[in-house]
Amino acid sequence: MTDTDNLSRRRFLQATGGAASAVALAGCTGGDGNQTTTTEGNQTDEGGDTNKPSDDANVLRLINSTISTLDPVKSTDTAGGTVIQQVFDGLMNYPNGSIEIENQIAKGHDISEDFTTYTLKLKEGVKFHNGDEVTAQDFVYSWERLAASSNSRRAYFILSSIGVEHETETVTEDGEESEVYKSGSMAVEAVDDYTIEMQLSEPFHATMEMLAYTSFAAVPEGIVGDIDGYEGEMSHKKFSTENPIGAGPFKFDKWQSNTEAKVTKYEDYHGSVANIDGVHWNISSSSDAIYNYGIVNQNADMVSGEQLPTAKYNPNKVNVEETDDVGRKVGTYGPTKSDATMDYTGFATINAFYIGFNTDAVEKPVRQAAAYALNQQEAVDKVFKGRGESSYHFTPPSIYPGGAPEYEKHAKNNYPYGYNEAKLGEAKKVMEEAGYGPDNKASFTFTAYESSDTWAELGKLLRDKLSSAHIEMNVERAPFSTLLKRGRNGNLQAYSLGWVMDWPAPDNFLQLLNPPQTDTSLDAPISYINWSGTDAAERAKEAWKTVENNAAPTDEAEKARNEAYVEIEEANWEDLGFLPTYHRMDERFKYDWVDCPRFGGAGVSRQMYNKVEIGDRK
Repeated sequence: MTDTDNLSRRRFLQATGGAASAVALAGCTGGDGNQTTTTEGNQTDEGGDTNKPSDDANVLRLINSTISTLDPVKSTDTAGGTVIQQVFDGLMNYPNGSIEIENQIAKGHDISEDFTTYTLKLKEGVKFHNGDEVTAQDFVYSWERLAASSNSRRAYFILSSIGVEHETETVTEDGEESEVYKSGSMAVEAVDDYTIEMQLSEPFHATMEMLAYTSFAAVPEGIVGDIDGYEGEMSHKKFSTENPIGAGPFKFDKWQSNTEAKVTKYEDYHGSVANIDGVHWNISSSSDAIYNYGIVNQNADMVSGEQLPTAKYNPNKVNVEETDDVGRKVGTYGPTKSDATMDYTGFATINAFYIGFNTDAVEKPVRQAAAYALNQQEAVDKVFKGRGESSYHFTPPSIYPGGAPEYEKHAKNNYPYGYNEAKLGEAKKVMEEAGYGPDNKASFTFTAYESSDTWAELGKLLRDKLSSAHIEMNVERAPFSTLLKRGRNGNLQAYSLGWVMDWPAPDNFLQLLNPPQTDTSLDAPISYINWSGTDAAERAKEAWKTVENNAAPTDEAEKARNEAYVEIEEANWEDLGFLPTYHRMDERFKYDWVDCPRFGGAGVSRQMYNKVEIGDRK
């Protein structure tokens, strides 16, 4: 499958696992606060010096990891996405990384009674950075690039996740036929300069949330000639590296690979004109260099949790002064190596990290013994140094049916392997009932990504516990890209991975536990557990069909989906394709001269900086 393969959403998901993976898509991650990571899983650990910070008093100084592109439809890494978020605007936005969307270039929208026709109204007078007005035709062009351009890595967002009506055609490559999107056939039309009409093949409850992604951002019509009908005003390389033109609060200034990126305030911005003159990112791929630059030498105004590695993080230096009404922990961190005290915000955003088992390679009693042996709270406290919350569902608490209170209630009352406790006696019992003992031990290998000391440490902790249950667990490490490749090929027994939201709803996560999408014999499995042939797998499969058949944004459909979500979670508890481990805490450490709105459940990388204010640096 290619990134632009396109079938109906239901057929696409059933056949390919959502195409979530030629490399490891938006949701898939290995980051755990221990290294610089992108959402594509591109671990970078080569050394590198950082530059001197900008001397401009009213420029926000930040740190970033390696950027791959500044084209909204091509970017799949957090580093590039952070810059793109400042330069490009779309119809909708997640304000300050919250999960409640708001209009951006959109003025309003209407939805037909059958929830398949969306009429989207634009603000008038919105200007691109080149001075041209943003019109509906610019969005039609931008979304066609998303669907059809060879540069796009997010075609499935519009063709499959949202499921815009379109045609396919048969192509033959290397003697194999496949159905791909037919260029120009997508049911998106500019009715007039300020009205877009979009037709879906079937209802999808998170359509507007998906439109908030920067992949759907507006770019000037014809700016790049990478789709039919356009020659392009500039080459794709120039657009994506030297002259990206959007309609966001900041204009692109410069980007030097592995060195720096800069954006400057756009005075004609249609929204809140930036309080600061610009943003300057120092780029480095070395976690040590980033730590020294931002924390030790105070050359960055604020840093994210990933930029303060767990190995150098001291939980005793966190002083939580309050927990706000959405659950963010707010206080201070310090003293740092430079004897400074930084403002601290921590929030378990919408993510889930887990141990995955190939059910063909690791038998059920062994998987159950691992669940009995794992004390999730101990893992959070001892291994991840408190930078997260213990996990019992794959769905994160804030989007679990009924929210965090129901998440906790259901786990406490129903999780069969011990809530925040290890049950080594039960682990030993389940193995002995399966015929294992001191002279007949089971064995399996757990693979952690190479750059993560924390997951390797967790593996060793679990290994030591399982030794008393007649299990020999081997711990190995592999580069993140290698781990993903082996997983897709079915060559992992057990592994550590995580998922972050594509859209803020349980089905974005639980698609990974739809048994047909876990089959590693497919071209693009969305997870690597080969879950099939059991009563629990059939329950999960039928529950996923219920989710698909109740995709409309209605209370009745939501109720059916919610019941199915819980059914999938409980089916996974039975067979343990995924062993839930923890929900990572996203963190921000900033100096008190920076006034930045708090980030929400979508995370730090989806926050815009036009409302940041900078005082006198000390």
